[in-house]
Amino acid sequence: MHAYVYKSQRKADTYVYLAARDDFDALPEPLRTQLGPLRFVLDVALAPGRRLAREDAARVRANLDAQRFHLQMPPRAALDPLSEDWGTDA
Repeated sequence: MHAYVYKSQRKADTYVYLAARDDFDALPEPLRTQLGPLRFVLDVALAPGRRLAREDAARVRANLDAQRFHLQMPPRAALDPLSEDWGTDA
């Protein structure tokens, strides 16, 4: 299964995975309005065993099958290891 990933230009760190490229009609209108313009960022094969950085690939595939889209929200700071202070002076 392929997914086409788009980044919201209005909501930071928010991504939409679509089952078909540019199939924005799959998104409910209120969600489209909230996300604003979407910019294509990635075409990814979601084969079984595929790992994604911040999402469970099986969950993404299930959402794409059921509703033709998957919404990836920004990680919560408490759960995001990249948000912690590493004590660098840079």
